[in-house]
Parts: sequence; C-alpha cells; structure tokens
Amino acid sequence: MSPARREAFRILHRVETSGAYATYLLTSRRLDRLSLEDRRLTYELVLGVLRWRLQLDYFIERYARRRLDKLELPVIIALRLGLYQIRFLERIPEWAAVNESVELVKAHGAKWAASLVNAVLRRACRRKKDVPGQGIADEGERLSIRFSHPRWLVEKWIARFGREETIALMGANNTPPRTAFRTNPWRCSAEAVRAALERDGIVIEPSAFVPGAYLVKQGVLSNASMVVRRGWVYLQDEASQLVVRIVEPRPGALVLDVCAAPGGKSSHLAMEMDNRGRIVAGDVHLHRLRLLQRTCQRLGATIVYPVALDGTKPLPFLPEVRFDRVLVDAPCSGTGTLRRHPEIKWRLRPDDLRALANVQLRLLRSAAPLVASGGFLIYSTCSLEWEENEAVVERFLAEMPSFTVRRPALEATLLSDRGFLQTFPHRHGMDGFFAAVFVAP
Repeated sequence: MSPARREAFRILHRVETSGAYATYLLTSRRLDRLSLEDRRLTYELVLGVLRWRLQLDYFIERYARRRLDKLELPVIIALRLGLYQIRFLERIPEWAAVNESVELVKAHGAKWAASLVNAVLRRACRRKKDVPGQGIADEGERLSIRFSHPRWLVEKWIARFGREETIALMGANNTPPRTAFRTNPWRCSAEAVRAALERDGIVIEPSAFVPGAYLVKQGVLSNASMVVRRGWVYLQDEASQLVVRIVEPRPGALVLDVCAAPGGKSSHLAMEMDNRGRIVAGDVHLHRLRLLQRTCQRLGATIVYPVALDGTKPLPFLPEVRFDRVLVDAPCSGTGTLRRHPEIKWRLRPDDLRALANVQLRLLRSAAPLVASGGFLIYSTCSLEWEENEAVVERFLAEMPSFTVRRPALEATLLSDRGFLQTFPHRHGMDGFFAAVFVAP
C-alpha cells in the first residue's frame, strides 16, 4: 500500500470512531515523514472523501447491492477511498485505486471482503458516467446526493436562501478553500515574508476585504512551513480576521475574550493593540489554554493572559472589573466552515442548533455585565444558521434592551440589512461567519 492511502485510511477511521477533526490530524507531525507528494495526496483523499461521502455511499450501495449498514467500517472506508479516486481523481490510474483498496481491507482484518471491494470498484470503473441521484423524484433528496449534503440541511437552506443560492453554497462547500493568513510585524516585515514565500515558490495577493490579510495564489503554505513555525505569519481565514476588525481594540484597552482557544483572535487582538493593554483569554479546557499560550508565545503576543473559566456561568472577576471590549466567539454548529471541516455535515443534527443557541445565549448573559459603559460586546459564530445568529441576538436584546446594536464600519456587501457581519463561502470566497456588535449602556 502507498503511504498516502495508508495514512488517509487511518485518519478517516479516526474521524469516524473518535470524533476527531480531519484537518487537525492532517497537520500532525506524524505526516512529516511522508514525501511532499504523499502528504498532498493524503490531504486530497481525506478531505475529498469527507466532502463527497454521501454521494460515494450512494454509489457503494448500488454497486455492492446491499445497504451500508451491512458492511463493516474498514470495508466502507476502503470503498469510499477507491470510489473517490475513480470518480474524482483522473490522474490516479483505475487499477491503482482498485488494488490499493483491496489491500487496505486485507490489512485491516477484513480479508473476506477483498473480492467484494474488487467487484464494487471494477463495476464503478465501468459506470463512471452514472449520474448521482438520477431518477429520484424528490428534489431535496436528489440535491442532497448530488452535492453530498444532509437532506435536512439542504431543505433548510432552500427554504431560507432559495434553490439557486443553496446550490451555489453547496458547490462552494465542496471546493477546497484558499489559504489565508496575516503577517506578524513583531517577527518579520510583510515584505520579508513575501520574499521568503517567493523563494519557496509561493505567490500571494492581498485580500480584497481585509486590510493586512493575504491569500495564497500559487503554491502550498501550511502549518509545517518555516514562516508559520517561526511566527512570521498566522494562518487564519479572512472572515475570522474580520471579527477582530469589528472589535476595534485600542492600545491600552482592557479586553476579555471569553472563548479564546486556540488563540487566533486573542493574538490578533494583541497585534491590533500594539501589545499595549491587557487581554484576558478564557477557555473551559486547560489543554486548549496551553495551546493558546504556545500560540501567543510563538507570535510574541505578550499582553494575553490565559484564564480557565466556564463562560456559561458567572465569570470569576471582582465586582468592580469592567472591560472595554468583550468578545464572545461562541461554540457553534460550524456550518460556515464546511469547506475545511466537511465532517461537520455528517455529525450535525437539527436538534443541535437549539441546544447550541441556548449555550450561546448563556455566554452572552454571563459576559454582558462585564462590559464598561459605552464599551462593545461582540457576539460571533462561524455558523450560517438563523437559530444561532439572528435568533440569539433577538433573545439577548429582549432580555437586555439597554444594549444597542452598532453597525460596523465594513464594506456593505459584508453586512446584513440589520448591520450584522455575515459572510458566505459562495458570495465572498471566505468562511461563513456572523457577528453582531452591541454597545453597553
């Protein structure tokens, strides 16, 4: 078996069995031993299978002539890998996709299924022109299979955005995102970063939406790159950077980042504040606070102070403490990040949105009393869902009507009619984020 397919199988198995996120496993040091070509193939196989899982399973059931729940997980993963290569990767010879998948099931305790995998994938080679969902009358189900999104989410988006925009959104979700980053002036000038990247064959261009942000136009920039490891740049999507822009942190301010780990926004806030003032960075998990601390140390953000806290409960500060800015970057469904975290599609359930919204409201309730008069409370998610965004804002304002909504100074195309930040992958080429700014009385 090729190292790339072996690692892809291992990662996909962990995603299915332990709830791990593929992108984090793909940046593991374990993959450093692979050649650059094998690392790229591993990345392509893992995220490609996760993006197109529903469509792949549709064809597996038809070519295997049995339901998926009648197959063992190693067999399913091997079939998904093989079928993805056959249908989506023209550069991979069909015989290689078939043979390697057969060897994968043999190596993972399912020798009995070798002939089945061989037969299914050879059938797939002969039927590459089969159209996913063809003949299915129900449009929701047909589009679900065609674009590999859960049916409930497809129907939900059609009801809200309309058919054509939902199709555009799903198409964008199935397209790998461009790499975005910000430079770190404490470690290296933007000009020196550009020169270092050009020596590695990486061409960049400035963001059309975010001052100081850049996009990779050509080449590969990853967490393993020298400029990232040295803290010269920090990989961060444009939408995530926009959230920090609307906080409008000022040098010398006192800032609370309630859900701060892994530290992307806290370190960015410190940069915008020129390392003057104080940022209290909270998180409920100690191991995530340690990750935040390492991030800030690498980047030179010296005004960030990690604190273990549960943001859904009364926060552990003296009664007289008030913050100029409080950021609640709340845990959410993540439906705005399906381009980079496609496994979310298969884990999320409709009831999860209601549960998440209740947590988000509790976070705002806890944070609101800590905002100084005239200070800003910023609520953000990486979700596209009304239940987690506008509905939470309405519930919060109903409980605390003395807070007022502030319209950020951003390009109009990035804002909703009510003055909330709202970005979409298919409209803006960045992750889907929502953010509202409230001014304290």
